[in-house]
Amino acid sequence: MKIAVVGLGLIGGSLCKAIKKRTSYTCLGLDTDAETCRMALEQEAVDEIIAPAGLAAADVVFLCLHPRQTIEFLLAHLGDTRPGALLLDTCGVKGAVVDAVDRPVHEAGRLFVGCHPMAGREFSGFAYAVDDLFERASFIVTPTALTDPAALEQAERLAMEIGFARTVRAAPETHDRIIAFTSQLAHVASSAYVKSPTIERRAGFSAGSFLDLTRVARLNEDMWTDLFLYNRDALLAEVDTLIAHLGEYRDALKDNDADRLRALLRDGRERKERSLDEQGGF
Repeated sequence: MKIAVVGLGLIGGSLCKAIKKRTSYTCLGLDTDAETCRMALEQEAVDEIIAPAGLAAADVVFLCLHPRQTIEFLLAHLGDTRPGALLLDTCGVKGAVVDAVDRPVHEAGRLFVGCHPMAGREFSGFAYAVDDLFERASFIVTPTALTDPAALEQAERLAMEIGFARTVRAAPETHDRIIAFTSQLAHVASSAYVKSPTIERRAGFSAGSFLDLTRVARLNEDMWTDLFLYNRDALLAEVDTLIAHLGEYRDALKDNDADRLRALLRDGRERKERSLDEQGGF
């Protein structure tokens, strides 16, 4: 089987490396950056670098671009893919992408499954791609009424072959509602947190808590702007919820109310502990 990966950044590059490490499939890479292509070939992450016309040789195409780029590329180059090919996007927001491409792909006689590999790092680009990025990670698939059942199962099998720990099925809107909390809100909170002027005086005073909370502030602002705006309503709801809860802590501190502060902290601890029990430690 031949698998093409469009976009050899962190996710695309890591997919290539995982495919080469764990399977015998041929991996074709497509990227507009010549240096990235050179590194991918040099590190044997891909067997061949292709132009869009080369997508015709692929049985499976992973689209590892930002949401807007994914939509534009897929619609522009749908004719370069072969009939019956399985097309998988990897965007962190699903509703907008699926709505834009699901029917055109179906009508063109190709197979599409919206996907989201739940893995990443605080760095971007092929230079940070690794072959074990997806170990212990979930691979979310978001089928619709147009999704071919065999294509869905093929996508899930391929994810397990590449090294994902589990696959999860969800409607696109369910995915976006939950991901607004589990991923996007964390990036908003981290980005806002590091804007305290005290960060300039932290040397010698920071340890694990600071590192945990600030890790994802080192993000790709172009990609995350797209993700946030494509999932605007769900993310706004989570931001409003966070602001409301922060207000409770502020009021308890302002009123010097130890009992209220202790209750708030206890409630947070217990909610976290329940979530660990329910999700098996994740």
